[in-house]
Amino acid sequence: MPTVRLTMKQTREVVRLRILGLNQRAIARATGVSLGAVCQILKACTRHGVSLDQVACLDDGALARALTPTGAPAPPIYATPDCATIHQEMKRKGMTLQLLWKEYCESHGPNSYRYTQFCAYYRRFKEGLKRSLRQTHVAGEKCFTDYAGPTVPVVNAHTGEVRHAQIFVAVLGCSNYTYVEATWTQTLPDWIASHARAFAAFGGVTSVLVPDNLKAAVTTACRYEPVLNKMAEEFANHYGTVIIPARPYKPKDKAKAENSVLIVERWILARLRHQTFFTLAESNQAIHRLVADMNRRPFQKLPGCRQEAFERLDRPALKPLPVAPYELATWKIARVAIDTHIEVEGHYYSVPHSLCRQQVEVRIAHHTLEVFFQHHRVASHARCAVQGAHTTVVDHLAQGPSETPLLDAPAAPGLGGLDRPGHPVRSRLAVDP
Repeated sequence: MPTVRLTMKQTREVVRLRILGLNQRAIARATGVSLGAVCQILKACTRHGVSLDQVACLDDGALARALTPTGAPAPPIYATPDCATIHQEMKRKGMTLQLLWKEYCESHGPNSYRYTQFCAYYRRFKEGLKRSLRQTHVAGEKCFTDYAGPTVPVVNAHTGEVRHAQIFVAVLGCSNYTYVEATWTQTLPDWIASHARAFAAFGGVTSVLVPDNLKAAVTTACRYEPVLNKMAEEFANHYGTVIIPARPYKPKDKAKAENSVLIVERWILARLRHQTFFTLAESNQAIHRLVADMNRRPFQKLPGCRQEAFERLDRPALKPLPVAPYELATWKIARVAIDTHIEVEGHYYSVPHSLCRQQVEVRIAHHTLEVFFQHHRVASHARCAVQGAHTTVVDHLAQGPSETPLLDAPAAPGLGGLDRPGHPVRSRLAVDP
């Protein structure tokens, strides 16, 4: 091999141009290799009997051996580190690469690599372990959601107080069509309302919703079977979708959302940094204008833009929106007292007497209150804000010989005729003997 250190690609290119009939100076100008190096390569081919046509048929190792002068000292052979064993040893507490390198040197003596090359071998091995499977997204199948890290400051025009709004981002998997809005918090009511508005903006519902492991929505984060909040489950049932949260500490499960959040931070939030907003609605108006511009921005490597891809792919595949919008409701667990009532926010509501001392689930909406036992609705009432009063349905009261004395309770106004103005509700309540 010539003494000049050239790559095998450069050597082959010099030979190829020589076969085409170029002289040595022209080859040097074309390849960027010095004239002396070109002369050495061609002389080595002649000296060792390697024809120019044979160079194309030899692999890199065979070509290097063919051009190596006879009797030239062979390069030293170093022991390759066992990177798989090193990787397992590094999992031990207190283990260092320095210690493993010293053990490697003791085992192989003068044929050992220096510490820098030892670490380079291990670093290349670790990088080869980080493989990712490309996800294939079907039109209308998945919607990925997340919150951006930066916030948008909103100034109170009267007090000057600055409140920071959270940035919600939703992106469709197939078309990358993005929806962005600002909300005051990341609590469950705002989380659900943001998803509802995102579906309304899309004009339909995806089959799967892939959010982050938000504490408000995911009661128990698990790699395989996460437990969702009751309100989040009800929201998914209402819209006919299924919520599959990304696994904890696995951001690649929602890579679409992670990438979209980065784009939103660069193309939207960075452009709003000099603007001052006095209401949440003002910030959302500015965000929606920039999001519409972002969705119309041409792709860098694909034809069209997000808006065109959405109209062509995702929109026809989305499931229709429900007829009525989702009514936000909270859930709680209550125990039925011996007077067949449960207490919710200081007011008392009746349930069937057979559920006395049982634990029931209560769904609290804006105007109504529903009671469930073993997934069956057993009672429904209009909500009442009168503290300490009772809302009682006559059919819920026990009938039979085992009755208690009459109990007086303050009545809530307008409870289906059970109370008379100025008089308490009087009901007979049975107690099991």
